[in-house]
Amino acid sequence: MDIVCLDLEGVLVPEIWIAFAKASGIPELKRTTRDEPDYDKLMKWRLGILKEHGLGLKQIQDTIATIDPLPGAKEFLDELRSITQVIIISDTFTQFATPLMKKLGWPTIFCNTLEVAESGEITGFKMRIAQSKLATVKALQSVGFETIASGDSFNDLGMIQASKAGFLFRSTEQIKADYPQYPAFEEYSELLEAIKAELT
Repeated sequence: MDIVCLDLEGVLVPEIWIAFAKASGIPELKRTTRDEPDYDKLMKWRLGILKEHGLGLKQIQDTIATIDPLPGAKEFLDELRSITQVIIISDTFTQFATPLMKKLGWPTIFCNTLEVAESGEITGFKMRIAQSKLATVKALQSVGFETIASGDSFNDLGMIQASKAGFLFRSTEQIKADYPQYPAFEEYSELLEAIKAELT
């Protein structure tokens, strides 16, 4: 039995932090998991910048409200969900993801949680589990699923490598060069066909 595991940002929706960097005028916040493999380090750095500028959850959520799924993403996801089980596994946070899940038709997502003070300041974050993407894929495999995974960033490589089939989608030239063994696609139609070919 197969289950498809997809990354969220960069694959189905634009990068939230890049959108917020533009909206807030803070270019440093454009740094993502495509640039920094250590997610814990990246998030602590982000929270430091937010604190320095007096920005909190509301300002980020206001930006997220303006974000739509990438063109074709919902149609791709709808078709994929009609033929197999799909889970989005993301290092984002419930407080960020919910409005985007509504626009995508409420697919299943496993993600993390922000710690937010009454003032709205983001004081920390709680990861669901260490190496959540890889750990989730391994857990699914332990209960009888074969996984097919796709993502675009360093933090997706674990689940891609551990799956029976893995694909890069709209990844960086560097990641594609470093991991040539994984087919890399730019269009949803190509990714859909590749996944279909792996379904048993």
